[in-house]
This record gives sequence, structure tokens and C-alpha cells, in this order.
Amino acid sequence: MLLRSVRQAGRVWCCSLNVPLQYSTSRATVETDTYGIPLTPTWSVQKLLSSYPAPSISPATFKRLHELSALLPHEEGTPEYVKLKHELEELIKLVEATKLIKLEETGNIGIPDGRVIAEGSGIPLNRTPREDGDVRGRDLLSYASRSANGMYVVETDRSR
Repeated sequence: MLLRSVRQAGRVWCCSLNVPLQYSTSRATVETDTYGIPLTPTWSVQKLLSSYPAPSISPATFKRLHELSALLPHEEGTPEYVKLKHELEELIKLVEATKLIKLEETGNIGIPDGRVIAEGSGIPLNRTPREDGDVRGRDLLSYASRSANGMYVVETDRSR
């Protein structure tokens, strides 16, 4: 079951990019722990990014980036300069690879509600705010699950 899900996810991932990726349909099993989590990585970002062309930053662009970030650039040709330039080029490669991913249009413009709330408790999601704008004062009582005589009712274990 897990292996099938991983294969389907890999197939979707491969199909969502403009560039062809290496994908194997072999029946090689991946060693997992008792919970089905692979013991070794099944893919890596580094391996994926190695298939993309490496961008190049000109010395002028490198210097300008340092000026914009209010930093002093290292001298050109020093090990620090080469290392930092390489790291920036790798970050640019990651950003460019991310831009190549095709996203499906869903038609839903809003942001999905990601809250996790136990069923039967929490925020009443079936109620919507009124159209007349800002609700204030005693009008807020209409959103309460229980109210009496213009007051909120809160159940407690303590008796009075």
C-alpha cells in the first residue's frame, strides 16, 4: 500500500515538471521500519537539481547583491568568494527549478482552512459573518452557541 502511494506520488511529481526526470518502475523494494517509513532516502533534492543546468552569476551581479544587502563582498578569486558564489548559484538553481513546476488550476480562489479541530467542538465553521460588516457589542451574542438574557452561558462542573 505504502509502496503504491510512493510510486503514484513519484509519477505525479515527474509529470508535473517540464523536464524529464529519471523514474524507475522496477519492483525494487525499499527497506522500511515497523511504521513503513523508509530507512534510507528514496530520492534527494541534490540529485534532482543535478539534472538542471547550473546558472552563472557575473562578478557585477555578485557585487550588486552585496551592495543591496549592505555587505562587503570578498575579494574576487578568494576561496570565500568562490564558495559564496557557488552557494548563491545553487540557490538560484533551486528557485528556477521551483518555477518549472506546473500547478493545476482548481478554480478555488480562497485559501483552504487548515485548522485541525475535533469534531463537535471548536469554532462553528457552518456560520458565516454577516454581510453588514463589523459586528460589535450585543450583536456578537448571535454567534454564541448558548446565551440567556443577553449574557453568554458557559457550562461548568461547579454548582452554585
